[in-house]
Amino acid sequence: MTSHRRSHPISRSCLALAALLAAVAMPAARAHAAPLLTGFGGPAGFGTNVLPGNDDGSTAALDLTVAVPGGLRFFGGPYNQFWVNNNGNITFSGPVFNFTPTPFPVAARPMIAPYWADVDTRGGGAPARNGVYWHLEPGRLIVTWHNVGYFNTHDDRQMDFQLVITNSLDCGSGDFDVEFRYNTCQWTTGDASSGSGGLGGTPAQAGFDAGNSTDFVEIPGSRTAAILNLCTTTNVPGGTELGIYRFSVRGGEVSCPGTGVACAVPDALGACALGLTQCVGRDVVCAAVGTSGPERCDGIDNDCDGTADNGMGLCSGLNVCVAGVCVPPCFEGGCASGQTCNSAGVCVETACEGVTCEAGQRCVGGTCVDACAGITCPHGQQCVAGRCTALCDVLVCGANQVCVDGACVAQCPCRRCADGEVCGADGACAPAGCDIVTCDPGFYCSAGACLDACEGAVCPTGQRCEAGACTDIPPEPDAGMPMVPDAGIDPGLEDAGGGEQDAGATDTGDAGRRPSTPRSSGCGCAVPVRDASVPPMGLGLLAALGLVLARRRTR
Repeated sequence: MTSHRRSHPISRSCLALAALLAAVAMPAARAHAAPLLTGFGGPAGFGTNVLPGNDDGSTAALDLTVAVPGGLRFFGGPYNQFWVNNNGNITFSGPVFNFTPTPFPVAARPMIAPYWADVDTRGGGAPARNGVYWHLEPGRLIVTWHNVGYFNTHDDRQMDFQLVITNSLDCGSGDFDVEFRYNTCQWTTGDASSGSGGLGGTPAQAGFDAGNSTDFVEIPGSRTAAILNLCTTTNVPGGTELGIYRFSVRGGEVSCPGTGVACAVPDALGACALGLTQCVGRDVVCAAVGTSGPERCDGIDNDCDGTADNGMGLCSGLNVCVAGVCVPPCFEGGCASGQTCNSAGVCVETACEGVTCEAGQRCVGGTCVDACAGITCPHGQQCVAGRCTALCDVLVCGANQVCVDGACVAQCPCRRCADGEVCGADGACAPAGCDIVTCDPGFYCSAGACLDACEGAVCPTGQRCEAGACTDIPPEPDAGMPMVPDAGIDPGLEDAGGGEQDAGATDTGDAGRRPSTPRSSGCGCAVPVRDASVPPMGLGLLAALGLVLARRRTR
């Protein structure tokens, strides 16, 4: 057994990846957050291999190829052996006895650490507590620190956590997935790390270290008292699997968790402020995905000047833009059924009179709905801030990843394709038969046939689907002076598209007279409401899409 001594911290030379905690903090005293995996044999169900009770001990070198025949690629490698260390981590270049966690990154110490701290299992009580177990099977390694105490032989507080490494058997690249599971979180620090009663001093650290003094992933809260929140937080999208953290290692590099979350770009306005979280260096930043475009009558600040629905020519004819919808002026008070002439002299939905919606919303049936409500984008596009966007055209995926439906996913064959799909040369799964089919622009392949990407699309107000994309409908030019309704004409006699008809006059071909044929302006159409509870600016829709981004360091 190695005696306690303090580690000497190695200075940080270059910051790498970081994790973003996307969870709601809860009291640290809460236990039993995530159940640990069992059923592997042995007295506690965590496996037949167990470290004897000790302070800073480690196993001998263990054969990793039992679980991963080709070894793991982890910032180098492949590694064919590993060591289980009592102090809450596994390493790949030799055992580690350090009990006080050294700040990542650290030289010559490739490590995966679900909870690097001063574990002391000499308190006894096995198999109910104070056991460190490991189990290997084809495609999986599970290491469990079961209800372990802290130095010096303290057992009044316990930590119960697990490391699960899974290797996809249909991918021979050495890529793998990692899961940290935390069931009980009660102490952070041993006595020799300046702790008292299991707290204070230098608390535990969790994450990954490449061992090259450069690359690492650290869960925020490491080496602070907040590390106890591991049991009551998560990086899994949705935020419901408390106590579970998942990571992917692709091409030897660890994905950055917590990305793909909708955010507001600092100092940006309107549609330009819409972003998604991405990793840059150690920091998680908000990368813009919204772009500036022509202003439209849709309740969105499309041109990013700080004001929505401003400018000339947003609506056809005499219609005016009100709350993101082109509506006719009501002149003498006449409005269509279900509408009311408001104080501004425009027809509005009666249920929406007096309703004020936030930016990026519009009122439908008396309820403020998200800008994306009622919009069905063409195939391969997603609704962002009321606009159909091909997110895969703006997202940058990491190495060995491909963008599918606006999300970065592992390339096949590292990701199994669904039934009826084949793995394409670009690493994307495609419907069977589509690997030999080339479709024209605006079409996509399904089951070997080319289909119109506009089929079933419902574009945002003022747009129509053409060649697989929603494009603006240009206002129809006036042939001369605008038609002014006289007192004998009901102002509500207007076509469904919001344009006016020349009542009582025939088209003589005179250039100064508008044709009497009804026409549609394209901006007065009603759209179905999908869900009145959708949050503003399309952010809730982005979270529902489960966008998960990753990046790769470029050296």
